Amino acid sequence: MAPAAMTFASSLSDAQPVAFWLEDPGKPAALPALTRDERTDLLVIGGGYSGLWTALIAKERDPGRDVVLVEGREVGWAASGRNGGFCAASLTHGLGNGLARWPGDMARLEDMGARNLDAIEQSVATYGIDCEFERTGEIDVATEPHQLEELHELYEEADSAGLAGGMELLDRDAVRAEVDSPTFLGGLWDRTGVAMLHPAKLAWGLKQACLDRGVRIYENTRALQLSSSGAEVAVRTPYGRVFARQAALGTNVFPSLVKRLRPYVVPVYDYALMTEPLSAAQLDAVGWKRRQGLGDSANQFHYFRITADHRILWGGYDAIYPFGGRVSADRDHRPETYLKLAGQFFTCFPQLEGLRFTHAWGGAIDTCSRFSAFFGTTHGGKVAYATGYTGLGVGATRFGADVMLDLLAGERTERTELEMVRSKPMPFPPEPVAWAGIGITKWSLARADERGGKRNLWLRTMDRLGLGFDS
Repeated sequence: MAPAAMTFASSLSDAQPVAFWLEDPGKPAALPALTRDERTDLLVIGGGYSGLWTALIAKERDPGRDVVLVEGREVGWAASGRNGGFCAASLTHGLGNGLARWPGDMARLEDMGARNLDAIEQSVATYGIDCEFERTGEIDVATEPHQLEELHELYEEADSAGLAGGMELLDRDAVRAEVDSPTFLGGLWDRTGVAMLHPAKLAWGLKQACLDRGVRIYENTRALQLSSSGAEVAVRTPYGRVFARQAALGTNVFPSLVKRLRPYVVPVYDYALMTEPLSAAQLDAVGWKRRQGLGDSANQFHYFRITADHRILWGGYDAIYPFGGRVSADRDHRPETYLKLAGQFFTCFPQLEGLRFTHAWGGAIDTCSRFSAFFGTTHGGKVAYATGYTGLGVGATRFGADVMLDLLAGERTERTELEMVRSKPMPFPPEPVAWAGIGITKWSLARADERGGKRNLWLRTMDRLGLGFDS
């Protein structure tokens, strides 16, 4: 191991292999598992953000509606408790992706996304959820000249479409005045469209809000099988069954109970580090007084933010697809990625040399080929689903919950009229084609980063087909 790598490795010597957020002392105790048969109006499967928002909004729409939620482990234990805590207004995996796919709907999509983020902020206040919600915005930073050009092009495209409100281009000096890194060449600051929060506390707060509204929640209750049973659907669990007039699937990255949906989503493993709290001198060295979220503009990108107790979360870059698309706890940790991330952190912030990492963790993201969620119904309209958020689900899952409830109600709404809601992405091919195709795409993206953003024939073809791979 080279001397520099040894230095980076030493920064990881005390890092606990657990998600920082899930170690919070305020974590609630697990609720009992289902051990009998239940009947309900609405069954929600999955205790992450998708399921929690669906159950809560269902009760807000109709307080008399009987709602049951089942979760295979504990509420918030998977992606909802392991993410970076960026809560974005975007419903389309960023403005650029949305403009490329649904230009005619983008004004409406951006407006709905902004209202959705406002509604999340209002729910946090209404239910007294102490999740460290901060409406700080996010800066996309350029670390290479071609990325700076791309940010300027994106701003001009947004401005031409009338969608640049709240966005501000920053030159090198301006971005370094916000957060100081010698690697930053400029940035694009979305001042209002992103909030920072403690992701696990949001999940736990939504859990309590659901309970307060009368939702019955069963944890450590895995849904094993979904079938129609007359006018109802039936879901079998290890120790019981739930019969429901309707069901909403919020299982996301885990194999869908509707088998025909499985080819549309693949798991991508993402990893993150958390530092120890910065001292006053270290905080002065990086600035970051306005506490924005940050992300660099490479294809293999990093996301980073500062926590309420002045730690830095640093994640991203590697996006690992397991052959066969199998989700496994064995992949929740990847020391070689942690070492790579540590080295990249100190390249970004050399003034923080000597800082140590206290936590290192990973988890699976539900990725689809268009990078944003898709929706639909099955079992004669009795079951709705929303999945494929591809890494921006902290905010968009609330919108997805509204879509599922609209679909179950058979209502024609501004949401159900969107092309994004009415269409589906291309499915991923079977193995070994998926493995090979994703591998070529990852290699091509890395090459594009190294060659000034120049996309090879493979990527240009994927672009024309509207296909891609991201996390």
